[in-house]
Amino acid sequence: MIIFLAFLLGLLLGSFLNVCIHRWPREESVVQPRSRCPRCQAPIAWYDNVPLLSYLLLKGKCRRCGALISIRYPLVELLTGVLYAAVVARFGLEPMAFKVALFGSMMLVLFFTDLAEFILPDEITIGGALLGLALSVYLPVDSGPATLLFVLTNTAAPRWLASLADAASSALILGGFLWLVGEAYYRLRNVEGLGLGDVKMVAMIAAFWGISHTVLILVLSSLVGAVTGILIVVIGRKQWHYALPFGSYLAATGIVVTLWGDAILSWYWNLVLPPA
Repeated sequence: MIIFLAFLLGLLLGSFLNVCIHRWPREESVVQPRSRCPRCQAPIAWYDNVPLLSYLLLKGKCRRCGALISIRYPLVELLTGVLYAAVVARFGLEPMAFKVALFGSMMLVLFFTDLAEFILPDEITIGGALLGLALSVYLPVDSGPATLLFVLTNTAAPRWLASLADAASSALILGGFLWLVGEAYYRLRNVEGLGLGDVKMVAMIAAFWGISHTVLILVLSSLVGAVTGILIVVIGRKQWHYALPFGSYLAATGIVVTLWGDAILSWYWNLVLPPA
């Protein structure tokens, strides 16, 4: 029952995420005005804004002008519902469930904004990094650079302070590393390989989860991006410099690793270092 209620909550919040996905890349308010048809600008009545159901009843068209409604709207609602159900199934109603659901919601927004517009809004990347740092005080991240420094210097620190320092140092190190990679690529090829939005997104992820899980997200998203890029070039007959939305790969793998990262790491280490 709780999982089903989480699914319904996800459907409702998915409707708001759609507003963020549409408006933030256009630098519009997500509060005002109320939802409107992009074509005829008619306000959308509440009964035409019921998640999933309204789209099905309207057959994917605006009631007033008949313009097609993007399939993205019900898809985001459904994905958010499934995400929230998976979070509750995995973490129950513990505080960690709130953190994972919040992170997953932001990843969904970034996935679709980068996929459609090649934009990763600062409202999510910078705002999310600040949220991640704040949450690290109450929900500790994995031990990272700061904890190692405390150990090496034989310095005692409260757990909340060590966690905050780990989150901040992880964000700086991994964000800085990705910036250096992008800058080196630009210097060598005179072509922008990574946008600043990708750098800020990686820093945000690190602020939420620390070093180990963020590195895993980076590795998996790079693999997915490489395979996808090869398929696009071979099957789609695109050029090798064809731009790919790396933020979308980060977002998708970020959700997967957040839900099942420990299991993935355990499987990997058992594969590399099988028990005797």
